[in-house]
Amino acid sequence: MATPVSAIRNLGPAMEEAFAKAGIGSAEELRALGTDAAYARLLEGGHRPHFIAYYVIEMGLQGRPWNDCKGAEKDALRARFDRIKAAARPSESHRLEKILDEIGVVARPAPQPTTSMPAKK
Repeated sequence: MATPVSAIRNLGPAMEEAFAKAGIGSAEELRALGTDAAYARLLEGGHRPHFIAYYVIEMGLQGRPWNDCKGAEKDALRARFDRIKAAARPSESHRLEKILDEIGVVARPAPQPTTSMPAKK
């Protein structure tokens, strides 16, 4: 049975949901991908880049507290994060959603047909 992403230290329900949207459904998948590839998948899926989220994942995969990242280690992670962010290519659907957001268009689900008569059996 797969272990939920939220079982990894520092990662809660919000990160679990973000990873699920990016196609990463378990802690095992996340560990196999590693921080860099998993974070790239988040960005490709439309997740907004955030350095703290990136290093929280790295610290969690190492079993360390999120705020344990300091000094030269943090600087090295920042360089990795910047490379991932620069290389990220958001999906076409995310780009469209972003443009629609910028011009103030709200996406609404298509209306469902209604009927006042019960269906025939």
